[in-house]
Amino acid sequence: MKNLIAATYAPMHQDGSLNLEIIKPYGQFLQSNGVEGAFVNGSTGDFVSLSTIERKQLIEAWAKNRLDTFFVTNHVGHTNIREAQELAAHSENLADAICALPPFYFKPRTLDSLLLYCSEIARSAPSLPFYYYHIPILTGADFPMIDFLKRAVDQIPNFAGIKYSQYNPKDFSQCLHFDQGSKNILFGVDEKMLSSLPLGTTGWVGSTYNHLAPLYYEIISSFIKGDIQKAESLQEKAVFFVETLDKISGFNGAGKSFMRLFGLNLGPSRFPHKTMTDQQLKTAIQALDQHRVLPFLNTSFSEKYLSI
Repeated sequence: MKNLIAATYAPMHQDGSLNLEIIKPYGQFLQSNGVEGAFVNGSTGDFVSLSTIERKQLIEAWAKNRLDTFFVTNHVGHTNIREAQELAAHSENLADAICALPPFYFKPRTLDSLLLYCSEIARSAPSLPFYYYHIPILTGADFPMIDFLKRAVDQIPNFAGIKYSQYNPKDFSQCLHFDQGSKNILFGVDEKMLSSLPLGTTGWVGSTYNHLAPLYYEIISSFIKGDIQKAESLQEKAVFFVETLDKISGFNGAGKSFMRLFGLNLGPSRFPHKTMTDQQLKTAIQALDQHRVLPFLNTSFSEKYLSI
C-alpha cells in the first residue's frame, strides 16, 4: 500500500441495513480523487457495530466492484479470535491484504500474547499479506511496535507491515526504517500527516482522505518543494476540518454524514455515533468556507449546500 488509502464508511440505508449498491460509485469517487485504496471494516467503518455476516458482505461488495488498480484491505480483527480467523479466511480471493487490531476488552498483556493472536489470524489467510493495526488509544494494547516488528517478521510468514495509528515519531521511524524499510509501515494519524513526511513515509491510511485528498496531496507537494509554511497552513486546515465536524456531532458520525455533500448518501451511523442533520451540515459548510477549506475538498462537491 502506498500514497493515500481511505478508511471507508459502512454505507447504510435509512433503516440501518447495509447499502451495498452504493459501494461501486463510492469506490469510483475515491479513485477519481487520487485515493489508491480502501481500508474496509475498520474503525471508521463501524466494524464494532457490525455483525460478522455484515462484515463479510461489505468486503464481498468491495471486491466485486473495485478496479484492478485499487488496493482493498479488509480489517478482520475481533474480540473473538475464531471470528477473526473466519473473517481472514473469507478474505482470500476477495481482498489484497488483511489487517487486524488486537482484542480490546480482555486485552493481550504481553507481546507474546499479541504475536500469538496475530499469528493465528494470519495463518488463516496464508495467501494474503497481513498487517497489524496499532491504535492503542482505542484498544489499550500499547507495546513498542519496533519490538513487535522484530519478532513478527520471524513468526508470521505473511507479515507485511503495520497500520500505525498513534503519534509516536521515534517508534514509528524505527519501524519505517527497520531492515532497510523492508516492511510497509503506514501512517494513520491524519492531523499529523505533515510530521510524517521528514521521516520518509510513503503510505497513509485515514478517514479524512474520504473528504480532503487534494489537500493532503498538496501538503506532500509543498513539502517536496520546500514550502514548509504552505504545508503547515494546509495541515492546519485539515485539523480545522476534523475539529469542526467533531464539535457538531462527533467526527465518526459527522464525517460519514459529510459524504452527502459529494453526492454519496452513506446513510446513518450506528449507535453511539450521531448522524448530522441538514442544518448541521450547513453550519459545518459555513465554518469551513470561512476558514477557506472548501477549495480543498474532493471533487463532486454538491452545490445545493452552498445556497445557505
